[in-house]
Amino acid sequence: MRHRDDTHAPLTGSYPTGTAGTAHDRDWEAEVRASLRCAAVLLGMLLFIDWAAGTLAWWRGALWAGIALLLFLVLVPARVSAGAGWLATRRLLRTRRVRTDLLVAVRTLDGVAQRLVLRDALGNRVEIDPEVLVRNPALWHLLDEGARRSEATGTLLCGRTALHRLARRLDHETALAVFRASGMK
Repeated sequence: MRHRDDTHAPLTGSYPTGTAGTAHDRDWEAEVRASLRCAAVLLGMLLFIDWAAGTLAWWRGALWAGIALLLFLVLVPARVSAGAGWLATRRLLRTRRVRTDLLVAVRTLDGVAQRLVLRDALGNRVEIDPEVLVRNPALWHLLDEGARRSEATGTLLCGRTALHRLARRLDHETALAVFRASGMK
């Protein structure tokens, strides 16, 4: 039973669209080029070693090219973009989107590479590297706006602590960058 003073957002609807106010990961192209360079260096080394040993054949070259391609596919980062009320990650075959204004849970996964996992009320899930948000303040701003709306409407059930911890880290990084630019550090 709903009451007149309930502030919960509706759980249906499409994703906000439009390119006005969208932000993208500015370093994505550079990371793709670095992934390509790593794969090319591996391929070059494997071909050179095989050639120097005198065992290079067309099928071995194809095998080395396949291994280099596999390395490239593993190293290519997801392209992160955000707009008013949404955040998306795009990989080779799939795009995942969450409504940031309908977030239900936010948590960090620690491991070899730290990940930020976002879930919305529509059942969608996105994993991103928190470093992307540190390097791209516009992405963080759009995510933070949506998360604040989720917090205000009461849909954000768990993860406030993770978001506040990330916000403190971003504030710290921003302050350090200002000090470095001004010559104070």
